[in-house]
Amino acid sequence: MEPTISKPRHYRTAIYVLVLANMLSLFAAANTVLVLNPEDRISVTRGASLTALGFVYFMTMFELLNVCALYTGVGGRLRQRHRLGAGDVLDITNKLVSAVQAALSCVTGVVVCLWSCTRDFMRSSHYMSEAYAWFGAAYFFYDIWSMYMVHVQMNTGVDYLKGKLQRKLSKNGDARLSSGDGAPLSAGKKPAPTFFEYCRYEPVILLHHLFIGGFGFLVIVYLRGDLGDCTFGFVYLMELSTPFVSIRGILSRLKLKSSKAYLVNGILMLLSFLFCRVLSLPYVCLLYSRVLGVSYLEAIKSLPTGCKISICILLLPQLYWFYLMSAGAIKMLATPAGAALSAGDARKRS
Repeated sequence: MEPTISKPRHYRTAIYVLVLANMLSLFAAANTVLVLNPEDRISVTRGASLTALGFVYFMTMFELLNVCALYTGVGGRLRQRHRLGAGDVLDITNKLVSAVQAALSCVTGVVVCLWSCTRDFMRSSHYMSEAYAWFGAAYFFYDIWSMYMVHVQMNTGVDYLKGKLQRKLSKNGDARLSSGDGAPLSAGKKPAPTFFEYCRYEPVILLHHLFIGGFGFLVIVYLRGDLGDCTFGFVYLMELSTPFVSIRGILSRLKLKSSKAYLVNGILMLLSFLFCRVLSLPYVCLLYSRVLGVSYLEAIKSLPTGCKISICILLLPQLYWFYLMSAGAIKMLATPAGAALSAGDARKRS
């Protein structure tokens, strides 16, 4: 059954406003930095404006995708075809925004690496490194809010944007509002989880976001001093695996886990995650050892303690997630459906 989702008045106007705000925020952010020379630094004033524009860009994109998916005819047909609830929609749009952020991060990484790594590994910098640190920091804090909204929706079933109305009706003793799955809300409906309950539910990803959006931002903008940003270019390129991770989650929501697309995407996800997130930092350490002209272990030992701790904090979650992905891939291939799909693909290739 298609979720019972009432359309708010003037939702078409909301779409136009969100599109305009989203496009203008990205245009304004680009116009803020394109006037700079490659090795210019980002001032605090310019950086603060980039962060504000980042919040507008990512939040309006999330809201725009939600409104289009929940209240337009095309979105309704897609929900009906794949039997998606409002919580499924929010999770899909959250992953789409993540994929967009990853694309922007990778563009930044390519620019930084082509400029900085081909010049002086230790000293060359490009303004894109600092500019996207300011702009992208907004994403990690937005995403904490976005993931919490998804968590609330999945655990309560109340239609998106009905929360305030539902609370008002509950106070008046009226429990007739429909839930996201089409069933009426009863007096004993599970209350929305608090933000602190959500923090206990997803501690690893939250700590990762806080570390990247907070400490990672400070390292790129302030704590590195006059050092170059070739290393940070590789850190930005770590996001290359994120679109495949997002597509995997979206295909799962669409109930396409047994499809060929899910299998192919899973292989690409594992490969990109391995090279971009697990092996990239060790490779940067290898480049650093070559610059110093010492062995790999000696180069790592020569790093400041804070730098070694930061690498461990950044790398350990990647190893944990890669383990989970690998275990899931092995489990899928071990099932009859996964084995049959793999065998079918092998026959086609032969």
